[in-house]
Amino acid sequence: SSSLTEAKEFVKRLRRQTDLCNMVKTVRALLNSNSTVTVLRSGLHAIFNEKSLDVTKDLFQEKFRNSKKRQRNIQLKCLKNFISSLMSSTNIRDLLSRLSSDLQTFVIKPSKSKDAFKEQASDFMLKWNLLLSNVGKILTINRTESFG
Repeated sequence: SSSLTEAKEFVKRLRRQTDLCNMVKTVRALLNSNSTVTVLRSGLHAIFNEKSLDVTKDLFQEKFRNSKKRQRNIQLKCLKNFISSLMSSTNIRDLLSRLSSDLQTFVIKPSKSKDAFKEQASDFMLKWNLLLSNVGKILTINRTESFG
């Protein structure tokens, strides 16, 4: 029973690793094309300029409306930093390093305990996935040239 559980977990991790490797290969190929990066960057900037993500921002803040503590929208900050990194570099290692640095700054360092870290990391991942889903949807519907 214990071996079966460990084997299942190993298979899950292996699948995640394979998915990440395939994603990195795809992204690396896209990032090597300056025209693709330029179109993607302009599409992402347009999303912010058109305020297409306002609905997402409202969802992030809803939890803290009546609270004294207002959450800094770290997911949007990370996305904006990612977009600015696209301007200066199209190297995937630089992009991942920038995202890792943002996670250190906004998620890992502010956590005072293991439980606080788990809660902060879980909250970040949930909202990060929501944000990226919305960005992908907006790019797909309104900016197909940026999404391709």
